[in-house]
Amino acid sequence: MKAIKFKECNSTYAKEQPEYSPLPAHKSLDGMVTTCWSFSFMERIKILIFGKLFLQILTFNKPLQPLKMEIDKPIMEK
Repeated sequence: MKAIKFKECNSTYAKEQPEYSPLPAHKSLDGMVTTCWSFSFMERIKILIFGKLFLQILTFNKPLQPLKMEIDKPIMEK
């Protein structure tokens, strides 16, 4: 799975942090951050067969922020 650029991208997180992969994103004025992910052929097969996707979040022991995963492209406002 890899984060990919998309038409509405207006920022990249961790661009200057070699310990992380750059994360292309759309950041709106209200603070909503949207990212887009692409799956390899084998990842697509595994999701099709097993229907599972795991999400790990580095919180650095701070409170977890709300998040939402979608398969449909959300509406992104400025």
